[in-house]
Amino acid sequence: MTHLRKILIVSVLSLSCGIAFAQKTKRPNVILILTDDQGIGDLGCHGNPWLKTPNIDAFYNESVRMTDFHVTPLCTPTRGAIMTGRYPINNGTWATFKGRDGLSGDAQTMADVFQQNGYHTAMFGKWHLGDNYPTRPTDSGFEVAINHLAGGVGELSDYWGNSYFNDVYYVNNQPKQFNGYCTDVWFEETMKYIDKNEDKPFFIYLPTNAPHDPLIVAEKYAAPYKHLEGKEIISANLYGMIANLDENFGKLNQFLIDKKLADNTIVIYMTDNGTRFGYSSDGKLGYNKGYRGIKGDKLEGGHRVPFFIRWPNGKIEGGKDINSLAAHVDLIPTLASLCQLTVPKKMPLDGVDFSPLLLGSKKTMERKTAFIHHRQDWRPPMDVDQTCIIKDNWRLLNGTDLYDIEKDPKQLTNLAAKYPAIVTTLLAQNTAFLVESKKNPEYNELPVSTVGNPAQEEIKLTIQHAIGEDSGIWKPEQIAEGLKNKNNTHAIFVEKEGDYLISCRRWPKECPGTILGIPAVNPKNLFEYKTIAPQKVRISIANQMFEKNIGKEDVEVLFKVHLEKGKTFLTNDFIDKKETYGVYYSYISLVK
Repeated sequence: MTHLRKILIVSVLSLSCGIAFAQKTKRPNVILILTDDQGIGDLGCHGNPWLKTPNIDAFYNESVRMTDFHVTPLCTPTRGAIMTGRYPINNGTWATFKGRDGLSGDAQTMADVFQQNGYHTAMFGKWHLGDNYPTRPTDSGFEVAINHLAGGVGELSDYWGNSYFNDVYYVNNQPKQFNGYCTDVWFEETMKYIDKNEDKPFFIYLPTNAPHDPLIVAEKYAAPYKHLEGKEIISANLYGMIANLDENFGKLNQFLIDKKLADNTIVIYMTDNGTRFGYSSDGKLGYNKGYRGIKGDKLEGGHRVPFFIRWPNGKIEGGKDINSLAAHVDLIPTLASLCQLTVPKKMPLDGVDFSPLLLGSKKTMERKTAFIHHRQDWRPPMDVDQTCIIKDNWRLLNGTDLYDIEKDPKQLTNLAAKYPAIVTTLLAQNTAFLVESKKNPEYNELPVSTVGNPAQEEIKLTIQHAIGEDSGIWKPEQIAEGLKNKNNTHAIFVEKEGDYLISCRRWPKECPGTILGIPAVNPKNLFEYKTIAPQKVRISIANQMFEKNIGKEDVEVLFKVHLEKGKTFLTNDFIDKKETYGVYYSYISLVK
């Protein structure tokens, strides 16, 4: 926990409807389930004609559904918005790599709020908001965290050799071997945690990595859909991963019933963005509930997602639709109201409390407009280009294309010329929003990994998170094949002046091999390894530059540097006869 969090002064957030319900009963537990790359059409209850999701469908029938709920079209921006209650452009996490996929070190999170209010807090699954101190889950309000690293199981920043089955995950930042399929593990660990922590209310964040690619699942789940592949759907494995999710959701729901916790537990089921493999861009394969757009798109299918919530003791149940506009940034104020939480007085929030809508109150605080700004880069998002402004039934894309989503769900008819006053109004709201956004330090200051703090004695930096002009690189097979990438810069904060060791490597420590060779062990025989032939490693940090030759047997090239306290950048490159390219893995630790 950062020093700032320790000294926060907490004040009561006056949210009357939620308080009234919370006073009638013990404060509710909360389980927030967030699936990865599962679009609005990837559910049976949303009309998918092929996919079977009986347990989620049953939950849908018992829940209140926010039918006009929006996120950002990519995973990190959505996760950051949920955790902070701030739009990505305000909290600084607007990309999935290149240094913009981590929270700022002093960010206050949903977990902080619950923890400060006496809740047990835990997360299981995908974080994707920082792999190093001070932005790991355990630095961000979670007492217990069992998670993989980076954006997906088996990515190059994750534990080398992870493959969805029998993987190594991090238990409060320490690697531990698990047995079984990833989704099974997250749900099993959730139930184990609940079993041990019933003495006071709990908040559990359960962000699964499924059904994010690679699309891997046991054959028994995919088999019922194989005959549809290439004819009606893109991938049977995708449907199999969702079927496995549904099975696990059913087990969790029954567990809550058996433990007599279901009535006083707020359960939320939602997804982080549009589908990736559930719908083809030409509309010929898959199902998308009548919308165009998939993951990454500003079209409706990229950011309109399922949101189901149930709390029987709070009278949030019964299979009811609410068509009011809501967004990811609204969850903190809404849950604070429902759970009677106090919120830090100086915690900046972009969201509104939509709990009155859930509770059927006539007094509402409805969201008027929602903004989508994100960019796959360390530089700030565009002001108008590549944006979507949402108000009522209107969608303004890129500042030029206006659509009535109710009459034109596929967004085929641009109405900007017909309704210029609406365009002008939405652009004016966007301008006012940006004026405030650009005042935030997170807009201009990159998130940093901290060295010299005892909470993490050694940090690991990877080319996946490096800043640069090259395209992103995130797959371990890209490292195995020796793919060269120009991204080479990392933002760090030196907390304590002293001498530091910087280790530059081709391979991660858990899969050692020489820089010029290949690892002795190929975990699970996943990759074909190829050699590279750089002659030197060069680093630049804090106005110092160093260069060393690479020996034939070198597993690492080690530099000892003196660093003063403060922010700086580390640039590190392999150098061969023809070009320079970023070092794949670097480790930094304070010399004691």
